[in-house]
Amino acid sequence: MSGCCAPSAGHEGSAAPVELPFVPPARDAKDVARGMVRIPGGQFWMGGDDPDAFPDDGEGPVRAVTVSPFLIDATTVTNRQFAAFVKATGYVTEAERFGWSFVFGLFIGPEQARHVMDATVPAAPWWRAVQGAYWRAPEGPGSDVATRPQHPVVHVSWNDAAAYAAWAGKRLPTEAEWELAARGGLERAKYAWGDELVPRNRWRCNIWQGRFPTLNTGDDGHAGTAPVKSYPPNGYGLYEVAGNVWEWCQDWWSTTWHAEERPETRNDPQGPPSGEARVTRGGSHLCHDSYCNRYRVAARTSNTPDSSTGNIGFRCAADLPR
Repeated sequence: MSGCCAPSAGHEGSAAPVELPFVPPARDAKDVARGMVRIPGGQFWMGGDDPDAFPDDGEGPVRAVTVSPFLIDATTVTNRQFAAFVKATGYVTEAERFGWSFVFGLFIGPEQARHVMDATVPAAPWWRAVQGAYWRAPEGPGSDVATRPQHPVVHVSWNDAAAYAAWAGKRLPTEAEWELAARGGLERAKYAWGDELVPRNRWRCNIWQGRFPTLNTGDDGHAGTAPVKSYPPNGYGLYEVAGNVWEWCQDWWSTTWHAEERPETRNDPQGPPSGEARVTRGGSHLCHDSYCNRYRVAARTSNTPDSSTGNIGFRCAADLPR
């Protein structure tokens, strides 16, 4: 995995299913649909094969995939929304249970530096394991989200995201649903808004500018995460499907499962039946166009279900009400 993406926690047995510590409440379909966007579904061209693609990530082949209509959140889940979930359920995230999470080095202040664990990520020393880092203290002890209620929640594992989705009467999107929605009705475009990264010299996403990993000029307006709805939405009304934070998807990760043309890979694909890691999509504020342009709409990567970092979040999907 590229160093700008997100390191894996690597806890033993992380791929095992996790039981919910609460009973999901019954919810009215209209309440569930509030703040969600209806995606019409249909056939679209999934995947990428342009010169910037990462073949080893399994971005290709470009293939015609059919997806049924569904609902998806207009934004990633925010700190405010996740706080409501925690207040209602008493849920404790995996980063809290494990006692640490990964923080990008430049965001670690003097107070947090005392809590950096004696460990490094191979080939990515800018990631540091910080004791006490979790969603409510994103940089570690002494940091908080009081001034960031509309920022995407981070330091949530796939298991945490799935728990929130169940509580909200939703689910995580499949990878095919996510890409269809992120494309916003554009066919085979490089980005969620077209083929030009900065049209009319206006940034459309929150990514790294400058020299990674030592200098971020913040030309796009943000050095860390940006509040949701900071940039114009795509053609379907979805915000920040490129950059800002990686987004968990439902699917198990594979670079080959989808290559062969068969009904389960082309009609409402759900991904492989099992695996060791889950798909993440969209890129993050740490992606840099010199080597990790995974904010392209076809780009993909993965992480273990128990992993949490300061640049992974999620948005939810839901079936259309009957």
